Amino acid sequence: NSFLLVFQIKAFDLEQSLQEVTERYEKEKQKRRALHNSLVELRGNIRVHCRIRPLLPFDTAAGHSVLQDRQRNFSEKVAYAVDDETVLVKCSRPGHAPINKTFQFERVYSSLESQDTVFADVAPLLTSLLDGYNVCIMAYGQTGSGKTYTMLGPQLGENFAFSMEDESQLGIIPRATQEVFRLLSEKPPGSYWVEVSVVEVYNNEIFDLLAKDGCGKVFGVKRDVVTTRGGKSDVPLLTHETVENASEFLHLVNKGLQLRVRHPTLVHAHSSRSHLIVTLTITTLVSGDNSGPAWEDEQATQRLNKEVSCTYPQKMRDSKSTSSSRASSPAQAEATEKLKQAKTRLQLVDLAGSECVGMSGVTGAALRETSFINRSLSALADVLGAIAEQRSHVPYRNSKLTHLLQDSVGGDAKLLVMLCISPDQKYLTESMQSLGFGTRARQVQRGQVKKRNFPVQSKAK
Repeated sequence: NSFLLVFQIKAFDLEQSLQEVTERYEKEKQKRRALHNSLVELRGNIRVHCRIRPLLPFDTAAGHSVLQDRQRNFSEKVAYAVDDETVLVKCSRPGHAPINKTFQFERVYSSLESQDTVFADVAPLLTSLLDGYNVCIMAYGQTGSGKTYTMLGPQLGENFAFSMEDESQLGIIPRATQEVFRLLSEKPPGSYWVEVSVVEVYNNEIFDLLAKDGCGKVFGVKRDVVTTRGGKSDVPLLTHETVENASEFLHLVNKGLQLRVRHPTLVHAHSSRSHLIVTLTITTLVSGDNSGPAWEDEQATQRLNKEVSCTYPQKMRDSKSTSSSRASSPAQAEATEKLKQAKTRLQLVDLAGSECVGMSGVTGAALRETSFINRSLSALADVLGAIAEQRSHVPYRNSKLTHLLQDSVGGDAKLLVMLCISPDQKYLTESMQSLGFGTRARQVQRGQVKKRNFPVQSKAK
């Protein structure tokens, strides 16, 4: 009995020691991650997270039983999350010894980690948005790797609209929208407004998915991207809808998604054939003596000033007649004159998936789509390579995608790339390509991203 008691005491002491060591380790890991994030911030590096999706029914081989598929999937799973920063890939070729390759990223998510966990690491960037920084979150990966699920959540059957019924399954776009409006609710009423635009890049052409015809029906209208005199990219005549809450925002996004081009392939039955870019623009009123943050875009500013006869947009004036900026006294006029419009924007990008023609089995028009998708993704890689090597010329205009994302990729925004990969052996080549892209993206040093310090003068008199 005494021996057993001594043994129990020692076991208890060991458990206590292990718990203390584990707690210290977690604290030190958090400190190290915070320091690493600070270093990333100072260097202007691109944050890269990697998500490994679970094995899915369409990964299974035709003619196999469920048991056979489970055995096959277990044996052919080649990508693993070793820890929350490391991906291990088992590479093997006939006649060669297997090789294990590892890749390091700011964050790695295993197939078991939830949408909640993924968004928890994205949420701090949204605070930066309200602090005056532009933010871009971009999902990259092969067709069927989980990009659209990560960005939007589960899709509703025959179209790209996403379901809001199960909140635990919502992706980054709906969650980010809800969080932004929650943060904005802490600001004084009437001190800001929010606009949304939704575009797709399909076959190297830009389409405005919120444009309406004469009957008010939404349909995609071709637009072009230009570079303003200030060196910023802009899409003239792009539709910007003012929204007052997350529900209105997500309703418009869903309407735009129903126009997004898709086509079934052997890899994915609902493969998106275009790059989707959802932009949320926040215009905040700041006093004239405050050199607060702003995103200066001449074309957008001209459009806004034509639409706004005073400080607030029409929709806001109609509902806030008591807080109208029409001055009823010289003192009010002077106060209004000092107001400026500070703009920041959040770009949420769901890239079309890179794909191997032999694997996807596409022909005809779908083959042409694949060619444009792969060329635009190659152009994105070329742009990152040019920035990493600090070349004098960065080929943004080689693709409409890179031209459109020039401000975000080129250093004007805090950029997070969410790599999405499949763990299955048959997608090994595509997964390695995605991991290589993420590794190169991490090496890009763009200099410290700064708040925008160009307040746009209000035209209100």
